Amino acid sequence: MSAAAWVAELGEAETVARLLVAFRNHYGRDWPSDNSILASVERLLESTDTEFLLGAPDEDAPPAAVAQLRFRHSVWMAAPDCWLEDLYVQPQARRRGVARALVDLTLERARARGCRRVELDVTEDNRAALDLYRQAGFDEFPKSAPPVHDVFISIRLD
Repeated sequence: MSAAAWVAELGEAETVARLLVAFRNHYGRDWPSDNSILASVERLLESTDTEFLLGAPDEDAPPAAVAQLRFRHSVWMAAPDCWLEDLYVQPQARRRGVARALVDLTLERARARGCRRVELDVTEDNRAALDLYRQAGFDEFPKSAPPVHDVFISIRLD
């Protein structure tokens, strides 16, 4: 059997939240709270600019993976963009094609919305993720040419 992936529905908010809590825990964090994550998932599932995808090792298995997609219009692409904000697969479901099924569905959903680009960030030491994205056709490239070197930066406003 092959891995399955689908777009989460509002009734699957608790499943999405459970998997995002596992992702948070994977990083050794305890914030945001489980309840906050669930409330955010419910809010985002009602939004038209966010989709959550769920994945399982096969069609009969329970969900063991989640991806969060954010859509926005890009001035520089003159079309919508898709930001793959999160992708997490529970340890027992890894190396079974689940992540690839989520990436394939991400590309399908982005194309269906007219996106010209899918972006994400990944830590440079996550070799498995980098290999997955490369195999799916993603390229790593700087956002600018030398002598300027652009980097992804952010500021927390809390």
